[in-house]
Amino acid sequence: MEWKGRRQSDNVEDLRGSGGGFGSRGGGFRIPIGGGGARGGGLGIGGIVMILIVCWITGINPLTLLSEGGMELPGTQQETASGTPANDETKAFVRTVLAETEDTWNNVFKANGAEYQEPALVLFSGQVQSACGFASSASGPFYCPQDRKVYLDTAFFRQLDQQFDAAGDFAEAYIVAHEVGHHVQNLLGVLPRFNEARKRMSEVEANQMSVRVELQADCFAGVWGKQTDQKGLLQGGDLEEALNAAQQIGDDTLQKRSQGYVVPESFNHGTSQQRVAWFKRGFDTGDMKACDTFSSPI
Repeated sequence: MEWKGRRQSDNVEDLRGSGGGFGSRGGGFRIPIGGGGARGGGLGIGGIVMILIVCWITGINPLTLLSEGGMELPGTQQETASGTPANDETKAFVRTVLAETEDTWNNVFKANGAEYQEPALVLFSGQVQSACGFASSASGPFYCPQDRKVYLDTAFFRQLDQQFDAAGDFAEAYIVAHEVGHHVQNLLGVLPRFNEARKRMSEVEANQMSVRVELQADCFAGVWGKQTDQKGLLQGGDLEEALNAAQQIGDDTLQKRSQGYVVPESFNHGTSQQRVAWFKRGFDTGDMKACDTFSSPI
């Protein structure tokens, strides 16, 4: 991805090295512990490991907007051992990707007679206090609708490469664009409506709806990817990097990797095939209207 020398967003808050602060968990987007199945109560060790991996990789989980409790992976890498921000090139990259998402969604909203409200992106190391509660690096990148901020420990990019075979700057950019996609959903009212509706759903029904929420965010990331490509910023292999990342973070792939079998009723982000397909739909069409995962077969 040709990102150097381009505009960088001013909507980035760098808390790396500050520790981010502590506090009790509030209503945020997290992976649930209670219930049945692979994400239910009385989980076996395989199920617990699977949930930890999903927390690492997929970030936001709309099912758990009001859930309590949580898990933290021991030994999660921080950005630096000294507590000072490291790798300014990574920060520059994230600022550039965020700026590109701003350009895309400002244009899309304007074309539809609306005004896009840009989110902030918070860089942290190890742990952070958001309006959705306290989170550690083990939670992975996530979006908090209460403060309209994306949270990212950039050490996650190393995990994406080294543990999940999803290397590449466009794979990393896809992760950022996916979280920004949740912000777009928040502005469109998708997340508030889901949060209200899930109160009347069973866990299985809420999981099924959550998959549609996540796949739409993937599709929105694809819309951003299309506009980025139209600017001539993509290089050979970039699209394949994003598609591979989507493949590696599908629920079925994660469960097979962690426990050797899958529990489809517990899926809440979509299968690898679904995540690839919906990112590609957004990329192929470049049209937000093509991302209606709620009335289309998925």
